[in-house]
Amino acid sequence: MRIVAGELRGRRLVAPTGDATRPTTDRVREAIFNALGSLGVVDGALVADLYAGSGALGFEALSRGAEHCTFVERDRAALSAIEANRAEFGLRDRSRVVNGDPVTIAGGIDADLAFADPPYDFDAWPRLLAALAPAVGLVVAEASSTIAAPAGWTTPRTRRYGRTWVTFLQRDEPADGRPLR
Repeated sequence: MRIVAGELRGRRLVAPTGDATRPTTDRVREAIFNALGSLGVVDGALVADLYAGSGALGFEALSRGAEHCTFVERDRAALSAIEANRAEFGLRDRSRVVNGDPVTIAGGIDADLAFADPPYDFDAWPRLLAALAPAVGLVVAEASSTIAAPAGWTTPRTRRYGRTWVTFLQRDEPADGRPLR
């Protein structure tokens, strides 16, 4: 698995061993970031990579100009992989790692854009989005099916890539007064 584009293009990512994580494929990452690029939301953004796994989505965002990324993960092997990638890419000053449950931690994260790629049996989307709503304006969610937007959110984009559905969820109005990017 490699970084697709940006300043780190072509660099290999360390991935956690075992089957506890499901890495986002290069094809899906490229499609996500092409869409985000057309929206102009990555450059200078504060990003959260929830259920980070190897951190591929967050590192891709940093490679493409995001200002900072908070990686949230609770699997030990995944946390080790993220730390190895941060060190290898020299991104410790532009990122932090939080060990814990993303639904619980989400409310304390300051981000413009969040990536959420939980296990496919995840069913707490309304709770996660409610926790993110005070700060995050756009969530890119990966799941085994489309995600229905709860009140206060819209789904401007949904695409299927093999078994993976990518749903963009945008908050209707910023709760904190910051403009949506």
